[in-house]
Amino acid sequence: MFIGHFALGLAAKPQAPRVSLAMLFAAAQLADLVWPVLVAAGVEQVRIDPGNTAFTPLDFVSYPYSHSLLALVIWGLLFAWGYRLLAGNGPRAFLVISSLVVSHWVLDFLTHRPDMPLAPGIDLRFGLGLWNSRLATFIVEGALWFGAIILYVRATQPARRYGVYAFWTMIVLLTALWLISLGGEPPPSLRSLAIVNTVFFAIVEAWAFWMNRMRREQESFGKIVQTNPDV
Repeated sequence: MFIGHFALGLAAKPQAPRVSLAMLFAAAQLADLVWPVLVAAGVEQVRIDPGNTAFTPLDFVSYPYSHSLLALVIWGLLFAWGYRLLAGNGPRAFLVISSLVVSHWVLDFLTHRPDMPLAPGIDLRFGLGLWNSRLATFIVEGALWFGAIILYVRATQPARRYGVYAFWTMIVLLTALWLISLGGEPPPSLRSLAIVNTVFFAIVEAWAFWMNRMRREQESFGKIVQTNPDV
C-alpha cells in the first residue's frame, strides 16, 4: 500500500498532537525505510516481476526482518522508545508511534498477495491480494486518504498563511504520485527503485517536518489536549 500508510500517519495526528507529522509518517513507513537497506545488504530479497499483481511489478521473495509481524512489533517498540528518550513524550505518543509501525503489516496484509511473513524463520505468509485489482486498490486507499485528510484538517489549523499552502501542496503532490503509481509500471532496476524511494521519503519527511511547524491544533482541540497533557 502506498498512500494508505501516509493516511494513517496523517490520521494519527489528532491522537498525538505534539508529535511531529514527520515522525508519524516515518513510523507508518518504517518498514519501507528499512527494507531497501536490507535488500542492498543482501539480507532480504525482491525481484522485478511485471504482472506479479495488477498494482505492483515487484515480487517480494523474502523480507522477514523488515515486514514480518513479529519484526514490526519489535521495530515499533524500539522506535517509540527511542523517540520517547529524545522527545520525552508520554505513554500516548509511545502507543501511537509503535502502533503506526505495526500498522504497516496490517495494511500490507490487505493489499499484498500471500507474501507477508509472521516472523523470521517461520514459513507462513499471508495476504488478501487487494493489489490484484486496481479499482479495488483505488477505492480502499482513496477512502483511507480522504478520511485522513478530513481528520487532520479538523484537528489542526494554519499557524500562519504558509500553513495552508504547505499542507495542500503536499496533499496534491502525494495524491498525484499515488495516482501515477496505480499504473504499476516496473522500475528499470532495483538500484534505481531504492534511490528513488530514498530521495522521495527524504523529501516527504522534510516537507512534513516544515509543514508541522506551519500548523497548530484547532483551538477547541487544544483545550482537550491541555486536559490530558501526557501525550
